[in-house]
Amino acid sequence: MATKAKKAAGGLKITLVKSLIGSKEGQIATAASLGLRKIGDVTVQPDNAQTQGKIKKIIHLIEVTEA
Repeated sequence: MATKAKKAAGGLKITLVKSLIGSKEGQIATAASLGLRKIGDVTVQPDNAQTQGKIKKIIHLIEVTEA
């Protein structure tokens, strides 16, 4: 049980490093759902299946590190 709580406490730091101009509508919506609007925006999200799916969709536009 302790390992599960430790994993839940950790998160992913996501930074938008490339412009959304010219990206597909779905990719722009995915970035917005993560709270990323402009280059340099940073957000911390939980490390779960939903976040991993969003990351895969826009991995070419972002940089991901552990928070």
